[in-house]
Amino acid sequence: MANEWLDRNEYPFRSHFMDISGQQLHYIDEGSGQTLLFVHGTPSWSFDFRNVIQKLRGKYRCVAIDHIGFGLSDKPRVYDYSTTNHRATLLQLVRKLQLRDVTLVVHDFGGPIGLSAAIEEPELVKNIVVLNSWLWSSKEDPDDIRFSKMLRSPLLPFLYKYLNFSPRFVLPAAFGDRKLHPRLLKQYTKPFASSGERMGALAFVYSLLHDQDWFETLWNSRQPIADKRVLLIWGMKDPVIGKNYLKRFAEGFRNHEIRELDGCGHFPQEERAEEVAAYISGFAG
Repeated sequence: MANEWLDRNEYPFRSHFMDISGQQLHYIDEGSGQTLLFVHGTPSWSFDFRNVIQKLRGKYRCVAIDHIGFGLSDKPRVYDYSTTNHRATLLQLVRKLQLRDVTLVVHDFGGPIGLSAAIEEPELVKNIVVLNSWLWSSKEDPDDIRFSKMLRSPLLPFLYKYLNFSPRFVLPAAFGDRKLHPRLLKQYTKPFASSGERMGALAFVYSLLHDQDWFETLWNSRQPIADKRVLLIWGMKDPVIGKNYLKRFAEGFRNHEIRELDGCGHFPQEERAEEVAAYISGFAG
């Protein structure tokens, strides 16, 4: 049985699929009302927003995608897994579903993907919610310089492809005080069942190495969305995307609100779902 590993008690949603360039893009579409569009990062998928969506779908229409290469979407061995192509795919979904006045909710790589889409078509987006993400080059940051040296290791492609390194080790290490239960970790590792299905996660490593100038271009071209209402929900114990990232978002988006989650790591939507859902509901109205 396909996806027999999937815990439908944890993820009790109807699956939808959309053909994108010959690949099946998986998404969920729950509830009705004002649209919340959730865009995940790596190595996660729409699963990490599940508890937030369950709390909000009684009031909002909640749409959450799985990027090609992640979750329940197709994972071709050969594909354009560039961050810019993920952005193009997101825009295709928005247009085909005719989404309007969206509250865009982005996390991790969902930031540059979702926010670049919003910069391209700002009229589609009403509000923005950012959870532990970025939108600029970090190549001058001392911590990121050290991190990039690790990313350049010739061992890393092997670790990603053959040991499923990103969801097995990187993801749980990014949590704060509330650790991820092994039962739930399985829902993050099993989508990458074989080495050929792990190219999407590996591509995001290469994006961190090669797309820094593009990230900076996005920051410098943010004006079309700079006056949008922005809610910044931040896990303050994130070992990589910490409070300095929060500070820069706050400086770059004038109409912002901040919600700090002490003791929370990189995944607020997984670690503190009830609070995140309440903050989004209070913000989106």
